[in-house]
Amino acid sequence: MLYSAIAETFERIEATTKRLEMTDYLVELLRKTPPELMDKVIYLTQGKIYPDYMGVELGIAEKLLLKSLYKATGIPESEIEELYMRHGDVGIVAENVIARKKQMSLFSEELTVERVYSTFEEIARKEGKGAQDFKMKLLANLFHDSKPVEARYLARMAVARLRLGIADMTILDALAISFGEKSDRDKVERAYNICSDLGLVARTLAQKGIDGLKEIKIRVGIPIRAMLAERLRTLEEILEKMGGKAAFEYKYDGIRIQAHISEDVRLFSRHLENLTEQFPEITSALRRAFMGEDAIVEGECVPIDPSTGEMLPFQVVSHRRGRKYGVEEAMEEFPVLLFLFDALYLNGEDLTVRPYLERRKALKDSFTETERIRISTILITDSTEEAERFFNQAIDAGCEGIMAKSIAEDSVYRAGARGFTWIKYKKDYKSEMTDTVDLVPVGAFMGRGRRAGKYGALLMAAYNPDRDMFETVCKLGSGFTDEDLDKLPEIFKRYLTEERHPRVDSKMEPDVWFVPNFVLEVLGAEITLSPNHTCAYGQIKKDAGLAIRFPRFTGNWRDDRGPEDATTSQEMLHMYEMQRKVE
Repeated sequence: MLYSAIAETFERIEATTKRLEMTDYLVELLRKTPPELMDKVIYLTQGKIYPDYMGVELGIAEKLLLKSLYKATGIPESEIEELYMRHGDVGIVAENVIARKKQMSLFSEELTVERVYSTFEEIARKEGKGAQDFKMKLLANLFHDSKPVEARYLARMAVARLRLGIADMTILDALAISFGEKSDRDKVERAYNICSDLGLVARTLAQKGIDGLKEIKIRVGIPIRAMLAERLRTLEEILEKMGGKAAFEYKYDGIRIQAHISEDVRLFSRHLENLTEQFPEITSALRRAFMGEDAIVEGECVPIDPSTGEMLPFQVVSHRRGRKYGVEEAMEEFPVLLFLFDALYLNGEDLTVRPYLERRKALKDSFTETERIRISTILITDSTEEAERFFNQAIDAGCEGIMAKSIAEDSVYRAGARGFTWIKYKKDYKSEMTDTVDLVPVGAFMGRGRRAGKYGALLMAAYNPDRDMFETVCKLGSGFTDEDLDKLPEIFKRYLTEERHPRVDSKMEPDVWFVPNFVLEVLGAEITLSPNHTCAYGQIKKDAGLAIRFPRFTGNWRDDRGPEDATTSQEMLHMYEMQRKVE
């Protein structure tokens, strides 16, 4: 099959913005594609050579591509670079350069789909010494034999910017029409959702028809496209949508992970990126925690403070992403937990067709909780009040909200789909802190790990002058230097008390209590509601006080202030109300 058939189809697709026309052009292309080439044509249409989860990239930079055009045509690099500066599109540059070359060239060999695909495979595989020259030579050979319109899409393919505007959903439409009926669209999409490989789906359709899709099954090691959630604004709406009762889970603020466990363990992100090498402690922990033969489970990989065990914001775990070196150091600096929340496959059985509560039970029965592996926190209720308290607990624990999940008989796992079987409920209000506050340490929690034998976090309070009480507002463990931590026990030694001081109002029980004396400057991410802290308790919502989320010590001990000069509970309330934003 000539590559020109693909390039000409791409040109027609690029010329329209109408999805139906794009689909028609794709159907026309697919119907003249030999079955044995179907997967390759689909991959080239997606602008790739393998499915995403394989993580194979061509690794071609614009500069190298421009050099390959020079090598293929002999046209001076300065002219080619000037064209690129003018157009900003390597495809247009390649088309113009090859058009000039063709006016002077007497002979070139026609490009085939097989040759183009195999050349890009070679380019992707080549690594190490001499790789760039090798890639440039292969590209130059393709450009030498290409027509101008072919060069446009070869160049864009090489730098991973095909610019066709074709989504996977459009390709699925075209596949259903080409090899079945429009009514078969759901079967085609289901096959894609459980194998994450459009090329495999296309080749199966071309060789075995619609019925052949039944052979595509969930396999450990091949990621399933993630089920997604809708959003509603109130818990009342959520419970009504769920039929009056639902399971609520903490919505952790981390990286969604799909873990495939067999003899080895593989980790995939929501976008099918292979993360296995980036979280080695999770792979080993999963293998130890799992009590079965093989499984596919989902969870949230959440960063924690190694000293206090408290959850940290998502930005912290992002430091673990994309690392090829320094993984061991990153494990120490940015440790993580995996909170499992769903089981999709277990001991040879596809669980995606079973209701949520059955999947949840299978998950819980198959894993032992460990230091690194936990099962997500859950509440099943028909009460908005209970759900609201659960939401506040989740926020106070460092989560970004809660997830409501249907417990009906039809609550199957809908891979790749978004729907009201899952509904996320995040803060529709939040008070972003734009200023520091001055807080009083009233207790301390002993540290763990590197902080063993020291204070890991301080229990901090605001002052309520109306009650003459110190009301807790956060646990403070971030922002301290090693030198600070070494000094804390000595600094607070004179102010230790065996019981909670009578002027301290706290629902939390630290390891040691202090007489209120010092004032520390603190900055946080935002002010939230918490059932565990007493600052302005009950003034915004019943059974909730104010809390600072992700507090950090600025390094400033306010020696100029006494404890009664600290930020007041009323000031905290004012900050919350004045800075509150509605989503």
